[in-house]
Amino acid sequence: MNFAVDRLQLYTLNIGLAHHHADWNWKHVRSPFARLYYVTEGQAQIQLPSGTYTLTPGHLYLIPAFTVHSYICNSSFTHYYIHVYEDQQTEGPILEEWDFPVEVEATPTDIRLVERLCELNPRTALPASNPEVYDNHQMLIGNILQNRQRPFADKVESRGILFILISHFLQRAVPRAEVKDDRIHRMLVFIRRHLNTRLDISQLADKACMSKDHFIRVFKRETGETPNAYVTQRKMERAEVMLVTTDLPINRIADLLGYDDNSYFNRLFRKHIGITPQQYRSRSS
Repeated sequence: MNFAVDRLQLYTLNIGLAHHHADWNWKHVRSPFARLYYVTEGQAQIQLPSGTYTLTPGHLYLIPAFTVHSYICNSSFTHYYIHVYEDQQTEGPILEEWDFPVEVEATPTDIRLVERLCELNPRTALPASNPEVYDNHQMLIGNILQNRQRPFADKVESRGILFILISHFLQRAVPRAEVKDDRIHRMLVFIRRHLNTRLDISQLADKACMSKDHFIRVFKRETGETPNAYVTQRKMERAEVMLVTTDLPINRIADLLGYDDNSYFNRLFRKHIGITPQQYRSRSS
């Protein structure tokens, strides 16, 4: 996969140094931003769909956006946390196109880079370690606005540091290969890059050079879900990001995701997320 680096728009939402004493225990955390950790002392664990990982000093850890995970901490544990927001460009987030390692060994200069990132973002430390306190519309909007209002030099330096830290994971990342069939893989990439349009299954089948019925059968065999279900799930995830990181009216978000019927969009969102878009936006504000 070839990407222009100027499409990768990364922002620091939160950064700080946290000291825990068997009190970093949160279950089933899921957020629209990625988490990056640099461990300095002690040990803790993260449970991910791919397994349980022990966090140890001198290592960096990356949890992609929308990854359900849990924390386990039974002793003293100190780490820097960085919450990274990837601006959702028209073609979609780039980091979604890669499978990253969870853990990499930090370089000797990484600690200074993380400390410098803290200096550049002095008012973005979390008020508490509970995700329900900080993972909400009001705080995310405030942090994004603060990022945009900072001096240009600080924004350039902050993004440069994030690029360096993320590059450690990119060195061992591989293009996401969710399926074996190249035709379906191309369509998955196409879908994620065109969530702002109305995606017709017949159109996708034509692009894959397959009949509609054959496309649906192969798609479900490869992904475990129908094309419609996959498209809707990705659109709802994009809606989650837009609801907590923008002040756009809900009907405008629906329109930007290719839904001209706001009531239909609301029903879909509630079916997949469990609450209405307005409830999702205001639940922790």
